[in-house]
Amino acid sequence: MPTLMIQGCTSDAGKTTIVAALCRILLRRGIKVAPFKPQNMALNSAVTSDAGEIGRAQAMQAVAAGIAPHTDFNPVLLKPSSDCRAQIIIQGKSIGNLDAVDYHAYKQTAKKAVFESWGRLKEQYEWVIVEGAGSPAEINLRAGDIANMGFAEEADCPVWLVADIDRGGIFAHFVGTLACLSASEQARITGFIINRFRGDLSLLQGGIDWLEQETGKPVIAVVPYLHGLDIAAEDAVPRTAGNGGDFKIVIATLPHISNHTDFDPLRRITGVDCSYATPNQPLPAADLLIIPGSKNTRGDLAWLRQQGWDKQIEKHLRFGGKVIGICGGYQMLGQTIADPRGLEGEAGDSKGLGWLPIATSLEQDKQLRNLSGQLIANGEAVTGYEIHHGETQILDSAAIPLIKYANEHDGIITDQILGCYLHGLFDSSEALKSLLAWAGHQVAEVVDHQQLLEQEIDRLSDALDQSIDWEKAKQAGLNIYW
Repeated sequence: MPTLMIQGCTSDAGKTTIVAALCRILLRRGIKVAPFKPQNMALNSAVTSDAGEIGRAQAMQAVAAGIAPHTDFNPVLLKPSSDCRAQIIIQGKSIGNLDAVDYHAYKQTAKKAVFESWGRLKEQYEWVIVEGAGSPAEINLRAGDIANMGFAEEADCPVWLVADIDRGGIFAHFVGTLACLSASEQARITGFIINRFRGDLSLLQGGIDWLEQETGKPVIAVVPYLHGLDIAAEDAVPRTAGNGGDFKIVIATLPHISNHTDFDPLRRITGVDCSYATPNQPLPAADLLIIPGSKNTRGDLAWLRQQGWDKQIEKHLRFGGKVIGICGGYQMLGQTIADPRGLEGEAGDSKGLGWLPIATSLEQDKQLRNLSGQLIANGEAVTGYEIHHGETQILDSAAIPLIKYANEHDGIITDQILGCYLHGLFDSSEALKSLLAWAGHQVAEVVDHQQLLEQEIDRLSDALDQSIDWEKAKQAGLNIYW
């Protein structure tokens, strides 16, 4: 079945959102479409319908395509645990940790998984829209490439190249990227997308005419800058506060922070100032401090102590502040964390912050589950997922659990501290209001997370649909007639 690949001149050029928008556009036209990213490097991941793990960007693209997330949408996921080492997820399951040199040698095995997954998608869907990774012009990464042109050449699919005009330099980006590619790869690029354009389009026309004449390739779309577009970036941690207000939430920015999208609902609440703490600076004063998940829990805990943040959190609690820990943050709040197999870094044990009566050991088998339950205190429904190696033991039988599932409990809640493994804890509107009330802030209404995502995907898709020259698009490989 037909395949189209979207590559970018740089990271964050807009590949993820363009793929999502194309999936939604095709879905609206009654076409069965799937997203695909051969290789992704991200610490934000999601649990799939087949109990595996993929990048959250592909889970969002699945929403755009109107289908459940599946491991075939992202067959290779790299989750960095240090500057030179990452956990390798193949078709949803961890095969262990490799350094950069060892992974390079492993690429042929990874490539087999990529083409197995793509082959299955071609059989099940009418179209597959593929997202590249970073830039295809990274000369040092081209040998054995499976993320960009290496995939496109073997799959024999057309490529559209995206550049972000809001950053400037797009003409150099387009022409320079082509110059770094082989003749066959250059021929494979069938068109350009100029993303995030502000202003009068007539003022850009001279540049478009030059680019098309210089390269012999069409500009398929000039996509407008969408102010306030609320679709999470692949991995970049937001730095902006929420809607402003007197109630202050501060999230500890850990070196290997994972699934920071957990906290997007908090940034959307009127009357709440939600921000990420700046590394190498004291923690800002807050009503609620949050310790997020981490891909290297013991390493990030040691880093947190080096920052002096443990003493500042202790002071925060002494003055009546509240603390929430999610996943790795929950583990840090306990008494001990053991990693006997070195699953996240060096093997060994670490003393926790000591504020919850739990002890955690990182075990070989990874917990990957989608879950639905309720907050025990008031019965509000919660839904989300777990992704962790930790097996956590409750050391105090009198501890009050936070969440009840069908046959088990998760987490602990006290007057000042709560922690659990559930990612997505704040996605449910009623649960979010209840948790904020526990933290000391009453709120009447919060944004419906899922409804907002659908609205933003539709807004993005409308903009792309109206921007595309569909005759050029058909000639450039998206040969769909309606």
